Amino acid sequence: MDTLAKLLGGQARIKIMRLFLLNPEQAFEIEDIIGRSRVQRAGTRKEINALLSVDFIKQKTISKEGSRGGKKRVNVWILNSNFQYLNPIKDLLIDPEVIMQDDLVDKLRPIGKVGLMVVAGVFIGRDDSRADLMIVGDRIKRNVLNQVIKSLESEIGKELNYVVFDTEEYMYRLNMYDKLVCDILDYPHIKLFENPKLSTRPSKK
Repeated sequence: MDTLAKLLGGQARIKIMRLFLLNPEQAFEIEDIIGRSRVQRAGTRKEINALLSVDFIKQKTISKEGSRGGKKRVNVWILNSNFQYLNPIKDLLIDPEVIMQDDLVDKLRPIGKVGLMVVAGVFIGRDDSRADLMIVGDRIKRNVLNQVIKSLESEIGKELNYVVFDTEEYMYRLNMYDKLVCDILDYPHIKLFENPKLSTRPSKK
């Protein structure tokens, strides 16, 4: 992401832009932007103003329920669907090769003993996949996995749909032609890592 960061003004801006590009109809408050993109609070307003200045996003003021009852007015921001360079920017920032340029295998290595890692969905530019990521492994550290997923979501700008199976459950589902597993493996996907012991699929009788 370093090259893009230098070109587009920094990693924080790229994360925020991806958030809007992948959620084009959603309006975000500043706390949503900070939380979803995992950017530093101090620079967030500056990035928002920069994107506003070029009409990449639009600002609205809405009324919402206050914590103590009653209504309050808050500012929200939403992608400007009429931004003149929207498609080229989307092609650049949502390009699956750009999203996957950082080695996902290395990023997910600390989560435990992984035997199979399959990516689909956002990682290959498809919006019809059952899952973006499937992991099969044993002794998976769920707390570490959750942190890695949150980090990936902040970089990509989208909540990831992922599934995790231990080896025994995965092999059982595979042999039973489980619909979820079959849908992931029968539709476009990329295997980033695969233990040969998990590569054999039973033949249908």
